[in-house]
Amino acid sequence: MKTKKRKQTDGAELDVGREILLTIKRIGINGEGIGYYKKKAVFVPGALPGEVVEASITKVQSSYAEGKIKKIKQTSELRQTPFCPVYDECGGCQLQHMTYEGQLKAKEDMVRGAFERYTEMKELPLRPILGMDEPWNYRNKAQLQAGMRDGKVIMGLYAADSHRLVDIGDCPIQHPETNRMISAAREALEKLNIPVYNERKRTGVVRTIVARVGFETGEQQLILVTAEDKLPRTKELIAELRMRLPRLTSISQNINKRKTPLIFGDKTITLWGKEAIDESLGNVKFSLSPRAFFQLNPSQTVKLYNAVKEAAGLTGSELVVDAYCGVGTIALWLAPDARKVRGIEVIPEAVADAKRNAEKSGITNAEFYVGQAEKLLPQWVKRGERPDVIVVDPPRVGCDKALLDAILKAKPKRFVYVSCNPSTLAKNIADLLKEYKLEWVQPVDMFPHTAHVECVSKLILKKEAGKN
Repeated sequence: MKTKKRKQTDGAELDVGREILLTIKRIGINGEGIGYYKKKAVFVPGALPGEVVEASITKVQSSYAEGKIKKIKQTSELRQTPFCPVYDECGGCQLQHMTYEGQLKAKEDMVRGAFERYTEMKELPLRPILGMDEPWNYRNKAQLQAGMRDGKVIMGLYAADSHRLVDIGDCPIQHPETNRMISAAREALEKLNIPVYNERKRTGVVRTIVARVGFETGEQQLILVTAEDKLPRTKELIAELRMRLPRLTSISQNINKRKTPLIFGDKTITLWGKEAIDESLGNVKFSLSPRAFFQLNPSQTVKLYNAVKEAAGLTGSELVVDAYCGVGTIALWLAPDARKVRGIEVIPEAVADAKRNAEKSGITNAEFYVGQAEKLLPQWVKRGERPDVIVVDPPRVGCDKALLDAILKAKPKRFVYVSCNPSTLAKNIADLLKEYKLEWVQPVDMFPHTAHVECVSKLILKKEAGKN
């Protein structure tokens, strides 16, 4: 006989299966609503600030709990019907059920909350977030897994916390051309009966389709990631893709035989067309090989990089170091206003791309080095080449402590921190505040309808702050 679940009483402790009434206070870094029960945070996916929800507890840890909505007792005015038909299944977006104005405010609150948790700052110099006028069709690259369902080829993303592939058609946050490229690849694979990869059985060939479009140039790049060296019916596949996609510029095959969550393997073959496609941001030109990293939202990237330029405060006399330079995007954006820019990156292929991008853009005062910034910076300072400005754009884990120590010893007049994770940004800045003053933090909404927020932070060496 089933026992009826009891609603939580004020005196009871949380346990799995309990139902509680919860007032949602804010949005968490993964897009979930956060409420508090006896000072314990309860994370509820799909809940919005200001809502009162009846939630069933699904997980209990010492410092937090998780729950799912049973019923919304009081609905937020920020709630809206998601535009995408597979939003609840896909997991690619987390905030489509919230108005865009609400999303922007929530992201500002995420940044503010991170600094409250990890620093002792009494007041955060936070600027209003830079959002988009039209927050749709902004992504220039799609990466979708291939699978089979009911004898048909499907392309999609895995549902959250599962290996169930959700078929995605016209994704509303993707550029329309990447949607067309994915659709054409699906139809061509199906027509030619080219086997797609089965992750569980480890059989089949095509694992992933990657489609990228140049917003400025219109060039199109299609990459088929395969689990084997041989791609069946290659000539026929190329003919089919070219017929269906008249603007196609490049078709490549990347081989990834490993059992890994990583998309790409080490070997890439150009099957047809150009090895790389061209793209530009402002006056800077880029050559994008299949595995080259490039910002996914070009229009917001210009806003982001202009904030970096403002924070750097260049007059033409400065030595600038970009400590995580990648393919040179930020370094090349700053180079026209600096005396010299030096980019540092641990991946040799990225440094080679950065050098090519500099040459392509006619930029002669940018140098790029393979290595670790925490090792190269002290060497340069010892030679009397102290940077005036250091810029970092690290991965989500933030800056390595060794790099922060190297920066504190190098003492650049200005330090510009670009971050995709407010928590690690706040933690790192807390370590820098003994030598630096935080002038401002500029959030930029690079990925509307997701829980991600990018920030540019300007820090000034304290002994220099009075001179500005």
